[in-house]
Amino acid sequence: MTAAVLVIDMQNGFCHPKGTLPLAGFGLPRMDEVIAENAALINAARTAELPIVYTRHVFRPDFLDVPERMRGVLPLDPPPLVRGSWDADVVDELAPLPDDRIIDKNRYDAFLYTDLEVVLRAMGIRHLLVSGVVTSVCVESTVRSAEQRDFAVSVAADCTSAPDEAHEPALAAMAAIFATVGPWRELMPR
Repeated sequence: MTAAVLVIDMQNGFCHPKGTLPLAGFGLPRMDEVIAENAALINAARTAELPIVYTRHVFRPDFLDVPERMRGVLPLDPPPLVRGSWDADVVDELAPLPDDRIIDKNRYDAFLYTDLEVVLRAMGIRHLLVSGVVTSVCVESTVRSAEQRDFAVSVAADCTSAPDEAHEPALAAMAAIFATVGPWRELMPR
């Protein structure tokens, strides 16, 4: 199989109502629906024997790896997305299985400073069906980077979320050049 599902940052810190970012006022819309759609997508992918690759946006406890621009934006008490914390874990509803791949990252683009491309190439992956959060930040950054690396990319619009003013424009920008965008059921590799 040359396709995989790439699940971007569906972590407690972003997606759970008790995550650090929602508690700090950075909650995302429709998260219950988005988590449910991701669960359905992942289950269908497992049935089709497609590999699942997860990313987690994580930081060192001392925050040395936080990008300079983010230092003033991130709530620091409690510190968000600390590697190894509950906040950094994928939400329970989408928990990775032992055969799934997990890529930890500290930048928006999941290819930057990670071994994601090496892992995908070693698995023979040429097509990515992408889901996750935040549509206009990590999802879009990763999709653009994947397309530039000659992966065929699809974005499961119903499995993504961003603040309302950013979500649809990000999907439109990706659809214009970088990816096929639509409901996951229409994009599922066969």
